[in-house]
This record gives sequence, C-alpha cells and structure tokens, in this order.
Amino acid sequence: MAITKEDVLKQVKENNIEFIRLWFTDINGVLKSFAIAPDELENAFSQGMGFDGSSITGFQDIEESDMIAMPDPNTFAILPWRPKDKAVARMICDILQPAEGTHKPYEGDPRYILKRALSKMEKMGFDHFYVGPELEYFYFKNAQGTEIIDTGGYFDLSPLDMASDLRRETILALRKLGVKVEYSHHEVAPSQHEIDMRYDDGLKMADQTITYKLTVKEIATMNGVHATFMPKPIFGQNGSGMHVHQSLFKGKVNAFYDGKDKSHLSEVGKSYIAGILKHIPEIIAVLASNVNSYKRLVPGYEAPVYIAWSVKNRSALIRVPGYQPGKEAATRMELRCPDPSGNPYLQFAVMLMAGLKGIEEGYKLPEPMELNLYHLTDEERAEKGIKSLPGSLGEAIALAEKSDLLKEALGKHAFERFIAVKKQEWDDYRIQVSEYELKRYLPIL
Repeated sequence: MAITKEDVLKQVKENNIEFIRLWFTDINGVLKSFAIAPDELENAFSQGMGFDGSSITGFQDIEESDMIAMPDPNTFAILPWRPKDKAVARMICDILQPAEGTHKPYEGDPRYILKRALSKMEKMGFDHFYVGPELEYFYFKNAQGTEIIDTGGYFDLSPLDMASDLRRETILALRKLGVKVEYSHHEVAPSQHEIDMRYDDGLKMADQTITYKLTVKEIATMNGVHATFMPKPIFGQNGSGMHVHQSLFKGKVNAFYDGKDKSHLSEVGKSYIAGILKHIPEIIAVLASNVNSYKRLVPGYEAPVYIAWSVKNRSALIRVPGYQPGKEAATRMELRCPDPSGNPYLQFAVMLMAGLKGIEEGYKLPEPMELNLYHLTDEERAEKGIKSLPGSLGEAIALAEKSDLLKEALGKHAFERFIAVKKQEWDDYRIQVSEYELKRYLPIL
C-alpha cells in the first residue's frame, strides 16, 4: 500500500518528529544525507530540496551543479537508534535537475538508473524483478584495525557474547524500519556475520540494502565497535560477499520455472542466466567495484572466480538452488561474485540488464558444471571452456570501458563518470608502495 505525503505529514506530527533526513547515494554507493525540519516538508514534497551536486562523487561538474532531492514518501521510516523524545525520520530521494517549468530525472542518479532498467523489464512483459541479497560483514574493535570481537565459525552457536547481541539488536532495528529479516548466523571467518533480508522487488530491495548497511553500522557504533562491509579485510580469511538471488515474474507466475525441464528452468530463465554469464566480465567492475574486491575474488576462499553455472554446486559463479516440489515460486538463480561494498542500485541494474539482454537475444545456456571447479587444472578448465573473472580492478575497468551493455545500463552520462572515478581509484592504488613490497624487496635489492 502506497504512502502519501499526507500520511507522512500525519506521522511526523503524531510522533513528534524533529528532523527528517533525506538520503541518496553517490555513484560509489556511499550514503549521503541532509536534514530538514518538519516545517520544510510541504515544500520538499512539492519543489524538492536543492543542493550542490558538484560535491557528490560521480555527479555534476561545478558549472552545472544545482541539483534537487525529491523525497519518496513510500520510504518514510522513523530511525530507531535516535532518541524518541526528539525523533528523527528518513526518506530516500530521487535526484532531479532543475528545468524550465518542471524537474527532470538526473541521468546520473543511481536510483533512476535502476528505475530505467525496471522500465525496460516491464516493456518486455515482466512485472517483477525479485531480488534477495545476502550481505556478509565483519565486526572489529574499532575502525583503525582488524582486531576481532569473536572467534566463531560458520553457523557456530556460542554462549552469549557481544556479536550475538549485536545481531539481535540489528534485526530488531531493521524490523522497526520495515525490513523483513529471514534469518541470521555467524559466517565462516572469525567476527564475520550475515543477516538475510526476505526477497522483494528490485527498487524496494535496493532501498532496503542501503538501509541495512547503515543500520548494521549504527548499532555497532552504539555498542562501541566497528562494522565493515569491506570485501577482504583480513588476509588468509574468507572475504565478505553479497550473493544475489534473482528471478522474474509475470503477475504471480515465476517466469524462470518450467516443470518439464530437468533443471526446472524455463527458456526465459536459461537465457537470463546465459546473459549474465556472457556479460559478467564487463559488468564486474560494478558488482565488485573497488580495489579490495579483487582480493576476495581469488581461489581457495569460497568466492567464485570461474565463469560457469550449476545446480547446487557452490564453486560456480551462478548457482541454481535445487527445486523443491510445490515451491515453483522459489525457482531462481544466485549470482555469487558481487560484494556489499558497491552501489546496490547500480549492481541490481546491471545484473537485470545483462539478463534481459540474454532474453532479448535468445542466448543459449551452456551445460552446467557440477564438479568442483577449484580442483581443476588450468588446462582442464581451458578444455571445458571455463574462463575466469578479471583479476584486478584495472582489468575490470578495461573491459567495462569497451562495454556497450554497461553504457546502455548506466546511460552515457553515468557511464563516463563511473569509468573516470574507477580509473582514478585504480591509479591511486597502483602507485602506492605497500608493506609487502618493502618487506620483500628492500632487504635484497
């Protein structure tokens, strides 16, 4: 049920809201915010709130910097970690550009980019892009190092400790924000955890993903520790991924399901998966979007690096969870290479566009790989035609820069800014002299 601006104004008054924070993300997915007083709400809904877009990474140049944040009333929520006597709410915004007599969507707004991809999906006859991301993260003593707060492992049930309490408090806060949580558990690495949200429509889930990430961090800070979604903070331990379950629906019918197929996948489902497999090298710069992402995408730590799909096999890039009789609606694919450090609006958009391309062009899905891909030699993988993901952000950018699909997904404006931002990030990294280099080379060269 949609929330109107009148509903928001009523809730603000009834709950004595003192401030309303307006949220949006920059091109990297970093959450941006500014606060307005309740008296400004009417104007915010009718005219939007102006700000300087040239100060936001990946947005406008200084000579065209006027931007407008237009709050979406459907995203109104009261922040549970703020004092009740001086309550604070939030709304997520669409970013607009001033225009003569009206406002038009800003082409570089990540939320608009996802909306544009969803519009294409609807034009192709689908009603829902359901997404279920699984975000992993670490708790550390502080933001200055990687001192862990627990020594648990996968699914460990230990006596009450800080990490258990942190997960519980986080889930309670997420529920108050309207985010449905399916389950939570300790992950493989020490001090690594996962809280899984129930799947939802793509735009709503992207909104919930940025809400989830901030909530995890806020609850951690309140308890004197630091939470991070950095993909690979600890050498020699598993990194944090964001496996993304996805499916397309027509009304209430799962377009990925076919009971006559041995894998229970329809031709639509197969072509969608084939689209992602074909285009994954050129969109990985969005799905694994920083230098550290590629420290996670290496063999030996459960992160997928080989471009293949399978039923059940978790060493493949794409997994199709096993079919359970009577649960046709649960037929889906799981992409295992994204990580939670990126921009979910862009991540969901490029995955959807790659899948839709596969459907449009009728891509054929190769045979599944049901063996452990990590145990094959390079020669054996080559014989089977299994290629690898790019090994660094630099390699990923080089492929992204040549991608027509990525340019279509992001739009020319955002595409150029994304490439420029990532090239600068790669240059900043590659000229650094690391501790590894000093230890290895300084004594002997």
